This record gives sequence, structure tokens and C-alpha cells, in this order.
Amino acid sequence: MNYEYFIAKRIIGSKAYKSSISAPIIKIGIAAITIGIVVMMIAIATGIGLQQKIRDKVVAFNGHVIITNYDSNNSQESGVPISTKQDFYPEFKSVDGIKHIQAVATKFGVIRTETDFEGLVLKGVGGDYDWSYFKEFLVEGRVPDYTQKRNEDVLMSQYIANRLGFKLGDTFQMFFKKDDPEKLPNIITYKIVGIYNSGFQDLDATYVIGDIRHLQRINRWEDDQIGNFEVFIDNYNDLEEKGIEVFKAIPSVLDAKTVTQNYYSIFEWIKIFDKNIYGIIGIMILVAGINMITALLVLILERTQMIGILKALGSNNWSIRKLFLYNASYLIVLGLFWGNLLGLGLLFAQKQFKLFPLDPSVYYVTEAPVYINLGYILALNIGTLVLCLLMLLVPSYIITKISPVKAIRFE
Repeated sequence: MNYEYFIAKRIIGSKAYKSSISAPIIKIGIAAITIGIVVMMIAIATGIGLQQKIRDKVVAFNGHVIITNYDSNNSQESGVPISTKQDFYPEFKSVDGIKHIQAVATKFGVIRTETDFEGLVLKGVGGDYDWSYFKEFLVEGRVPDYTQKRNEDVLMSQYIANRLGFKLGDTFQMFFKKDDPEKLPNIITYKIVGIYNSGFQDLDATYVIGDIRHLQRINRWEDDQIGNFEVFIDNYNDLEEKGIEVFKAIPSVLDAKTVTQNYYSIFEWIKIFDKNIYGIIGIMILVAGINMITALLVLILERTQMIGILKALGSNNWSIRKLFLYNASYLIVLGLFWGNLLGLGLLFAQKQFKLFPLDPSVYYVTEAPVYINLGYILALNIGTLVLCLLMLLVPSYIITKISPVKAIRFE
């Protein structure tokens, strides 16, 4: 029989244990574990959630890998056109892990109303465009259909619509400058068929999505000429590897850059979240461990006579240490239980009801996103339990210094 476990269970279940001097210290230790788990869970869920949300929004507007011409044009406007007559289009078969490739073009224009004007970038897309991201962002109307004849339907952000006083179904004129500044600009009347809100204000304030064939006509391009290709991959974790493979697979006159290279500052910023998460986890485990060490020492002090009796009856030091470690394990597991209950409750509430909003101009999202995954929850619980028990091995060593004779006479 595992008598250490048996005695530990009897101690835990006794009424004297629950009303003893050590009870407040034990409750503090359990509370420390509970609060630690809640804080760590929220830190991981919101940190990873924010990283993924920002990453997905940038990818929605640019793709994972962007293929362009080598030219000196560093603006957001398409310069030298690329022919769609490429071996990698419309299917990128030479590289594994490519989910989709689409042809797009961009051109700077000005929307003018009776009272205001706004400089924007019209992103021209065609029938091959993947609307799955924007369907998630859609707040009103529908996404345009460019699979049939050329049309003037556009998708506009809620941010721009509010600034200019537009609503779903409105029409507006957009002016595009010609190469010859002395000539009148090209004017196209567009109709808003959908309004989206990605929450990424920098991008929402920049792009209107329209038919690429208008830009081909304005730029006097052929039907097979576009501004650049956007490549989407299956697994974001393979981004750098796939970026290199795509670069090697395209003709030497073309360039390929990953979205992290084009938006370096944003992706470097969200990497800082990892350091914050590790820092919070380290601090919380340390605080929880110190509280449990305190609780264990109080338990040992309270049970000094019992330790002396067990030693007198022949129990070795390790057996008695195991007894108290079983006791401490129960307290840790109790704290983990309440921590998981509270932590998961808060995370699911945020996921469902969006309780905590964020400033999109700072965080690029309108509410705190959460990422809930069984893997990191189990790892967090097991890691906390193991590390706390390892931290308790050192203070439990004090049991080896207790003399049976002095312990039995201890008052």
C-alpha cells in the first residue's frame, strides 16, 4: 500500500486540517496558483490571438508572397505591368504548399464629393480573386462579382464610407491622373455594393477594391497584363521557406517578397508579444511557486510532531517528503482547477461577447482576440504542476534535518 498517499489523503480530508493555523496560508497558495493560471492563460490566448489576427489581416490585403517586376517604383501603385502568361499562373504547380495565386493591380486615385475629397488606392482584382478573407470582414452588402463582364461595383471600407458620408448602394466618382499632367484625368463612376471592416485602420483607410479591367484600360495595358501576383500558402509557419522557393521558381525578371519583408515593422512589433508572454509566464510561476513554498513550510511546521512519530516508527526521509509533496500536489491541482475554470470562462466570454475593445489605430484590431487551443492549455497546466513541485523539493529537504526526539517533544 502507498501509505504516504493514504496519510496525505487523510490529512487533506480531516476537519482539523481545514480549520488549522495553516488554513489561511493554504488558501493564499491556492489563490496564487489560480490567479497565475488565469493570467498566463489570458496572456497566451490574447498574445497568440493578436498575432494571428494582425497577420491574417495583412495577408488578406497582400497575400503571403508578392510577385512583382524589378523596377524603381516603391509606391503602392503598380508600375511596369507583368504578363499573366507565366508557367506558375493560374496554378503554381512547381512549388508544394501553394494554396492559391491571384492577379491584381493598384492605382492611386481621388474620390471627390460635394464637400470633401479623399486620396485612395484602387486595388483592381479579377475573377480569380479569393474573397474568403473579405467575407469575414463584410459588415454590409456583398462582395463584387468580376467573373462576368466589366462592372463598376466596388467594396469599400467602413472607415472610408464614414469619412465621406457614403452608405451601401451609393455611387461616387473617382479621378485617376493621366501620364500627361496637362490632360484631364480619367473619371469612373463606381457603385458601393459592399462595406467591410477589417479593423486594420491603416489598410482600411487606403484601399477600395474594384475591377482590374478598369485599371488595364486606364493604363492602356493588354488584357493579359497586371500589376503583381499575390500568392497564398497552406501553412504560415513555412512562409520563409516557401518565399525562397517561389523566388527560385519565377523568371529572373520578376521579384518575390514575403509579406513579412514588405511589412517588416508590423511583424517585428508582433514578435515582441512572444517575449511578453514568456515574461508573464515566468513571473506567475515564480510567484505561485514562492506561495506554495510558504504553504509547504507552514504545513511542515504544523506537522512537526507527526514527522517525529513517523521517523520513530521507521519511515525514511524521502517517504515523509513524498507525503508532504502529495499534500502540496493536491493544493496545486485545486488551484489549477479553479484557474482553468475562471480563465477559460473569461476567454470564451470574450470570444463570444467581445467584452474588451481595443483601439484599432494602436493594435490594428477592434477587440482583444483570443486563441483557445487544448495543446497550450495542457502544456500550461502540466508545466505549472511540474515546476511548482520541483521548486518544492528544496524546502521539503528541511524534513531530513528534523530529529525524531525533538520533534515528538515539539510544542
